[in-house]
Amino acid sequence: MDFPLTWDDSYAIARELIARHPDTNLDRVSLGMIYSWTVELPTFEDDRELANDAILTAIFQEWFEEVNSL
Repeated sequence: MDFPLTWDDSYAIARELIARHPDTNLDRVSLGMIYSWTVELPTFEDDRELANDAILTAIFQEWFEEVNSL
């Protein structure tokens, strides 16, 4: 069952982005792309205005760590 995603759910958002963009080269991903892709997720239900660089960077870091795990 899908649950509503908010900006606090950086790990869950990263997992969704990995599933939707599996072959993405993270060296080419900007915070703007992460923002756009996140707000387009069907289960994303938070206020878009609350996004900031720290939140978007946290999502990026979760994504990076997930695809580059030891």
